[in-house]
Amino acid sequence: MRTIGVEEELLLVDAESARPRAVAAAVLAGADGEKDEVVAELQQQQLETNTTPCATLPELRAEIRNWRRRAGDLAATEGAEVAALATSPLPVAPELTPGGRYRRIAEAFGLTAQEQLTCGCHIHVQVESDEEGVAVLDRIRVRLAPLLALSANSPLWQGWDTGYASYRYQVFGRWPTTGPPPAFGSPDGYRHTVNRLLATGTLLDQGMVYFDARLSARYPTVEVRINDVCQDADDAVLLAALVRGLVETASRAWQDGEPAPRTEPDLLRLAAWRASRSGLTGALLHPETQRPAAAREVVEDLVDHVADALRDAGDLALVRAGVERLLTDGNGAARQRTAYARGGPTEAVRDAVTRTRA
Repeated sequence: MRTIGVEEELLLVDAESARPRAVAAAVLAGADGEKDEVVAELQQQQLETNTTPCATLPELRAEIRNWRRRAGDLAATEGAEVAALATSPLPVAPELTPGGRYRRIAEAFGLTAQEQLTCGCHIHVQVESDEEGVAVLDRIRVRLAPLLALSANSPLWQGWDTGYASYRYQVFGRWPTTGPPPAFGSPDGYRHTVNRLLATGTLLDQGMVYFDARLSARYPTVEVRINDVCQDADDAVLLAALVRGLVETASRAWQDGEPAPRTEPDLLRLAAWRASRSGLTGALLHPETQRPAAAREVVEDLVDHVADALRDAGDLALVRAGVERLLTDGNGAARQRTAYARGGPTEAVRDAVTRTRA
């Protein structure tokens, strides 16, 4: 069983007003025993939590809930809460986290870094080698956009409805290396691409290769980064199950000698843009035809594509139920818009705080 781990970026908000608060440094001062699991991010209005590698979905669910709860307890010491929101519904002036690397990023990228208060969900799935990892990347790149549609949780920005289901994806796309990964062909091809990017002098380090999916520089994993952070822990577990299914399915295809799809990068970027714009409420691009299709059709096709791997892991029933719940009840973007209609952006934040710690 391939292990999976989840990194979640969470927004820090005032417990009374629901406005974002730049208190990460003070919050983390009390996290002496958890420096690897609850850490700083680019801005002081956010934290990142990290699960350990998990073999089963119940284990992963317990880890996600535990670290959300722990982050919330730490935030409470400063009169704050954590909210699983991929952008801030309320107006905010981001405050950079002190530190040499973050300072250099701000100096190099100006307003892009200063405005970059976004929260994603990064899913790590174990692979045995770089050769397997690159073979997986080359095969899953055509299947990433539906994950963004499922996880979309950032329709509101600075007090306004943006018209996007995931505006985080648009904002994060201002960095120079974001978007669908190219086809690499081999570990040497992957390293050649990364080294060429670094040689331009534009990026500070390999950590700024922000492809929607990449090989982790720290762990023996494929890291899928396209997702918004999810309001509900169960949605994050669902995404992790789908990503593990994608990795296992791609690895089996590689071992069977099946060639990787050769879809052009511009079509993959358009598919991700479409998922960012409409989420689950409009048409997506079908990965087989690159033509518009109903979101339900595209998402159900994703589940069918990985069904054998999900069945072998014992995850198929949970995934089918979770996907049907999201297609019927809506994703985080839909929940935010419902709360926004009820009480404006402040209500959207308060509703997310409740869901994050539920």
